[in-house]
Amino acid sequence: MPGTEQVTRPVGRRITAARPPIVTTMKYRESLHALKSRQKSGKGAPAYSRFVNRRLGRYLAAAAYQVGLTPNAVTALSALCSFAAIAMLAVLPPSIPLAITVTAGLVLGYALDSADGQLARLSGGGSRSGEWLDHMVDAVKISSLHLAVLVFLYRSNELPGQAWLLVPIGFTVVAAVAFFGMILNDQLRRVSGLASGQDATADPARAASTIRSLLVIPTDYGVLCLIFLLLGWPTAFLAAYTVLFAGSAGYLLLACVKWFRDMRALDADTPPAPTVRTTGTAGTERTSS
Repeated sequence: MPGTEQVTRPVGRRITAARPPIVTTMKYRESLHALKSRQKSGKGAPAYSRFVNRRLGRYLAAAAYQVGLTPNAVTALSALCSFAAIAMLAVLPPSIPLAITVTAGLVLGYALDSADGQLARLSGGGSRSGEWLDHMVDAVKISSLHLAVLVFLYRSNELPGQAWLLVPIGFTVVAAVAFFGMILNDQLRRVSGLASGQDATADPARAASTIRSLLVIPTDYGVLCLIFLLLGWPTAFLAAYTVLFAGSAGYLLLACVKWFRDMRALDADTPPAPTVRTTGTAGTERTSS
């Protein structure tokens, strides 16, 4: 589930306080070095997103910086790659060339999705319009990918039964709810004056858990992209896709419990609304909160 990288994808370009932009005379290697100190925290990020996609995104962000692309332009390139792959998945018959092309488009689109935020940080900070664009592209991508899988499986004529079509339908719901939940959590934390997950930067003194990153692999959007290499064999693809769906659904159930507890904790830490006294028309005082 994309959106953020904590559960699926990828999400979100963080908005930071204004900082001096890095000079544009930097060479490619200097850009890479500068980006290493401006990485997001790896806490909660699945293994592919953390160890592979962010590295690919760093290389692409440095290259985009050299040619003068804006973060929004990189977001547009990400959308182009991802939606082209999704369209091919929905309309073309199963084949090995289709598997390679769709996987390449999704993987490149995901790497560019990481690159736009890194480019924004390299340029001195993100923007609200950039974050909005990034989230909107992610929201469309998350749902349309699983609906394209639904169409692909229906057209393949290799399903063991029509009931298996419920898997991509269920995955659509799980991915959309997980993405919305993470965005909502971030917004409520910001309203409460706390740093959101997207605002966290990597702390060299505190390494994120590698074991946890491996345990949440079923929720990794990057791993989801890679299983499309099995498109030439629809039955094998369906088996791998179903495993990821089960893992993502189970994780979402557990995450919802934790998220609700986190919100309850925010309620406990938030002072009650001030009492407002108003005077009624007959001169009596009324109290409201």
